[in-house]
Amino acid sequence: MRVVFMGTPEFSVPTLLEIAGQGHEVAAVYTQPPRPAGRGMAEKKSPVHLQAERFGIGVRTPKSLKAEAAQAEFAALKADVAVVVAYGLILPKPVLDAPELGCLNLHASLLPRWRGAAPIQRAVMAGDAETGIMVMRMEEGLDTGPVCLAERTPIGPDETAGQVHDRLSRLGGDLMVRALGALERGALTCTQQAEEGVTYAAKIDKAEARIDFSKSARAVHDHVRGLSPFPGAFFEMEVGEKRERVKVLKAAPVPGNGAPGTLLDGATIACGEGALRLVEVQRAGKKPMAAEEFLRGLPGGFRLARA
Repeated sequence: MRVVFMGTPEFSVPTLLEIAGQGHEVAAVYTQPPRPAGRGMAEKKSPVHLQAERFGIGVRTPKSLKAEAAQAEFAALKADVAVVVAYGLILPKPVLDAPELGCLNLHASLLPRWRGAAPIQRAVMAGDAETGIMVMRMEEGLDTGPVCLAERTPIGPDETAGQVHDRLSRLGGDLMVRALGALERGALTCTQQAEEGVTYAAKIDKAEARIDFSKSARAVHDHVRGLSPFPGAFFEMEVGEKRERVKVLKAAPVPGNGAPGTLLDGATIACGEGALRLVEVQRAGKKPMAAEEFLRGLPGGFRLARA
């Protein structure tokens, strides 16, 4: 089939690889424009952009699809179907209606739970035991379209959002090419989402990343793994006269008692219920390190700073 692929981050790449690998004609790739990144703030192309260039596929990077000219350019591609995977732009109705067989979206949750921008992180932060990846037909609402195919997967009690992300990314590529195969045969059936159980996965706000040790150790643990590796849950410590932010990338809930935020020993911090043992952390400007290495770098110890 003639496909327009629309995606931006690393999560989208396996689906593009699978579509191209299965022999579908990728008429064009739409992705977010290059953005300044790194210390030099040089413009950096998205992972999907780079992969499309490796395949020799034409890349388009509009800042919006609201203009009539952009919509006409999209329609002129005469695609059978558009495949959307974490693209990052809203598709207006003229774009949704342009492909003959519509637009299919790959969404990383068990809809209608966790509609929106950060479904993987929100599922892990909430302590969900299960998540999944779904192919749905797109409509104008936010992730409200009928679901066509789904793959479920458990979330381990210590898994991070990064680990779940990578697994769902791989599963998603396979699921989408299965959906395209069924669509080509005229055998893709889709079911309206349930009206009950709707939750929204709002974009992660930077302020949310600060750890609240007044919560239970289990809740803090879920918070940490839901924000690992990015943006990283953090606390602030005081070392002498200095105040420094420390990201917690891995931790473990353990027994312990004390006022929330109290350092019980070198690597264990009291929570509202139980305690949290640091396993892997990252100091500002440094690489991730084991908690033992972190403590060796603080021979005089440290104390947690108040928010």
